[in-house]
Amino acid sequence: MSSVPEENVAPAPRGSSKSDKQKVTAALLCLFLGYIGVHRFYLGYSTIGIIQILTLGGCGIWATIDLVMILTGGLTDSDGRELS
Repeated sequence: MSSVPEENVAPAPRGSSKSDKQKVTAALLCLFLGYIGVHRFYLGYSTIGIIQILTLGGCGIWATIDLVMILTGGLTDSDGRELS
């Protein structure tokens, strides 16, 4: 064991800054390619994107809900930051 004290460093709070991802780009990807989850890959949610490919965007329902969430600001990027 070392005698060096451990530093307690708090991580940056989620949602504290704007994302480099744009809301308009995410909305357009969702509108035109939402049934295959392209907008989720763009926002950094790879696992959800794969699930959307397999379910065709939840038969379109999931993609529609995502579009509304993007437009209202309810969907953030994978780091929890608000879309710019």
